[in-house]
Amino acid sequence: MKKLLVIVTLLLIVSCAERKNNREEKVITYYNGFNNADYNQIKEVISDSLIIIEGDHKMPFTSKSFYKQFKWDSVFKPTYKIIELKNQGEHSIATVAMTSVKFEFLKNNPFTCNYAFYFKSGKIRRIETLDCIDVNWDVWEKEKEALVSWIKLHHPELDGFINDLSMKGAIDYIKAIELYKKHQGDL
Repeated sequence: MKKLLVIVTLLLIVSCAERKNNREEKVITYYNGFNNADYNQIKEVISDSLIIIEGDHKMPFTSKSFYKQFKWDSVFKPTYKIIELKNQGEHSIATVAMTSVKFEFLKNNPFTCNYAFYFKSGKIRRIETLDCIDVNWDVWEKEKEALVSWIKLHHPELDGFINDLSMKGAIDYIKAIELYKKHQGDL
């Protein structure tokens, strides 16, 4: 009987360790999908319904609608580097440094944040931004407002790009940055 109890205890410990490592692998696969521009990697590890929470904003996605977010994000040529990844109870915490054309323009490159990943049935079901470590929101806002104001005045055909989370909106965002930088170089 004691041997059986020891075996069951060992199996439970191994099972818990495997589950924790499995969650870490899912988070790594999620970011590798972005880095490899491979949505199928992401789709493998996210739930059919995914919720992303950033501050007061709660964004529900289906697999199909998250693909649109993925395409929007990919236009900015992002790279994601996991700085730290640890399990805390039933969720994982990832510290991730992101670089992109957009963050570079907004003078917050890299953009490093802590995210909590929650799982259901072995898949990522919710990602919550906990805090952003090295972001200077004042500089971010100043650069964004300068760009938006200049585009509205000089290229009204691109006005609204900042709130357009479609592929076209991301492409317009890149065009706006390029036009603005060219203008800045001409001064």
